Amino acid sequence: MTVTESMESSVNGGGPQQSLNTAAARNLATTTKSEPQMQGISSRWLLRLLPWVEAAGGAYRVNRRLSYTVGDGRVTFTNVGSQVRVIPQELQELSLLRGFDDEEVLSALAERFVQQEYQAGDVIIERGTPADRIFLIAHGKANKIGAGAYGTETVLRVLADGDHFSSQAVVESDDYWEFTVKAVTPCTVLALAQDDFEALMDRSEVLRAHVERFIADPQIAQNTSGEAEIELASGHEGEAVLPGTFADYEASPREYELSVVQTVLRVHTRVADLYNEPMDQTEQQLRLTIEALRERQEYELVNNHDFGLLHNADLSQRIHTRNGPPAPDDLDELLALVWKDPAFFLAHPRAIAAFGRECSRLGVYPQNIDVDGHRFPSWRGVPIVPCNKIGISETRTSSILLMRTGEAKQGVVGLRQTGLPDEYEPGLNVRFMGISEQAIMSYLVSAYYSAAVLVPDALAMLENVEIGRDN
Repeated sequence: MTVTESMESSVNGGGPQQSLNTAAARNLATTTKSEPQMQGISSRWLLRLLPWVEAAGGAYRVNRRLSYTVGDGRVTFTNVGSQVRVIPQELQELSLLRGFDDEEVLSALAERFVQQEYQAGDVIIERGTPADRIFLIAHGKANKIGAGAYGTETVLRVLADGDHFSSQAVVESDDYWEFTVKAVTPCTVLALAQDDFEALMDRSEVLRAHVERFIADPQIAQNTSGEAEIELASGHEGEAVLPGTFADYEASPREYELSVVQTVLRVHTRVADLYNEPMDQTEQQLRLTIEALRERQEYELVNNHDFGLLHNADLSQRIHTRNGPPAPDDLDELLALVWKDPAFFLAHPRAIAAFGRECSRLGVYPQNIDVDGHRFPSWRGVPIVPCNKIGISETRTSSILLMRTGEAKQGVVGLRQTGLPDEYEPGLNVRFMGISEQAIMSYLVSAYYSAAVLVPDALAMLENVEIGRDN
């Protein structure tokens, strides 16, 4: 007697089988099948909520008004993706270059600054080593550490975005640092070597003359004004001569070229011919491939070093949490940066959970809000939308984005081109590439996209958000 027969006999009280058993019956039954499932598919809310703009010719140019302010004591920077540059005219904030307005020389100096990245705890400069560079803090916080009143080391000053130090060091020989600068948070720093400064000074008579005047009398460079204003007149009477003015534009506006994510889908003709019931094999293969492409597209929109949102938030629009975990005060700070009609927060689900815990701890209970029939938590009426493409670091920190969207609102927009040959979805096409000698069909699947931040205050980022430990 077999094991199955023994079990059947046991079930029937030891008597003979009186009906067809289920194992045999299943051989004649039609099995209900699901479509192929894929755990990597997410909600992709960024792709859904981002307004998409047509980028004819595969490029989109963002024209902006030229904007900088000299005289506030802080240096201003621009960033294209992860690359940071100092605005040449802003170098006049350095005491050494105060009042020096030769745009050609300032541009040449700006190009010679080298970007350097430091992590929290790294020493940027050390006391007693040669002072042979100008340092500009583009982003982050650092402590300037020196001797205190009683001979012990103390924090003399906290350096942050736009601060600078040692501009006079490049005109003094045999000078050494009298203090140490240590990064408190991850820092982006621009440095200009003394050799590069002297090489340019040797080629520019106007720069050399300015530096010589500064060395002779450093106080001549200490005026507190210098801001370029739009000339206006108000409250005048009679036929007063009105001032003339104009709004200048950036000479080299940024152009966003459409990026692409591609793959070649291969399906054997025998599979396509014979195994198409109840589901079309080619269609299912294409569906899963497109899902993977769209997931990668959203990842790049968030993380790409050229056009990704995490790297294109203006340096002045990046803030840190007050106490580590994301709290209501932190999200209020973001709203103060993107206060003109914010569209939504974007955060990793774990960061949203961390915010919820902070709200519960404080006895604050955010309201849910409806977006396209879906319920999201919100803060101050702005939905907090999940996105698993925002990374979590090894130290269990993440970032939260807040953005204004749409061209009409000078916000963040997605870029794509529609009407492509063999277009399957907007901005995505599937092109048949032929059949190989091994009877394998090939399809080229391509998605074209990018994103643009039209003005800096359309996007803000809360950095180093602590999300807690894994359970």
